[in-house]
Amino acid sequence: MPYRFPASLGMIAAIETCHHESAKMNQIVLASGNKGKLKEFAEILAEFGIEVLPQSQFNVQEVPETGTTFVENAIIKARHAAQVTGLAAIADDSGLEVDALEGAPGIYSARYGGEGASDSDNYTKLLGALNDNDKRSARFQCILVYMRHAKDPTPIICQASWEGSIGFEPKGDNGHGYDPVFIPMDHECSAAELRSDEKNALSHRGKAMQLLLSELKAKGVLG
Repeated sequence: MPYRFPASLGMIAAIETCHHESAKMNQIVLASGNKGKLKEFAEILAEFGIEVLPQSQFNVQEVPETGTTFVENAIIKARHAAQVTGLAAIADDSGLEVDALEGAPGIYSARYGGEGASDSDNYTKLLGALNDNDKRSARFQCILVYMRHAKDPTPIICQASWEGSIGFEPKGDNGHGYDPVFIPMDHECSAAELRSDEKNALSHRGKAMQLLLSELKAKGVLG
């Protein structure tokens, strides 16, 4: 469902009820340099004739993620990309929450292994932190933000999660991030062993994207 802000944030809660008119678009900038994310978004939006452009194509530099929540960081990234490019922007802030680690790595998932850490660095540290712990339940969280322009006062914000557990060793190469060590609920294979279409149907990002598509259709942005 579209994300609803806690009242303490003092922000507009009923984003999903805003029915402003929007022109149909055929290009959108993705506020990320992650090739794996670009592939996922491009595959999903291609069906609607929308070209997803990486922010690197416009020499947009990564903006510091100074927020303390997934929501804040996604808004920061989307606004920055929209401001520099002049295009509507999509940003996601996502991460892995592991129950045995009290929700870590959370918002620090991308740099869990240190600044500049590779995917392998991150999940290797995670496996080491869990060691032989039998409590391995975990979930991916995704906050997805769409901004029409940098000053958009009512961005669309959607949230979705993907439940599963952490395996004992990495498996598969059809994914990115923590996919090789994440075992989706009701599956025996890792997320990195799923076909792209299977992953898009199950994943936190795929589900958040479907929510966003529904919102964009309702507002007339998509045909």
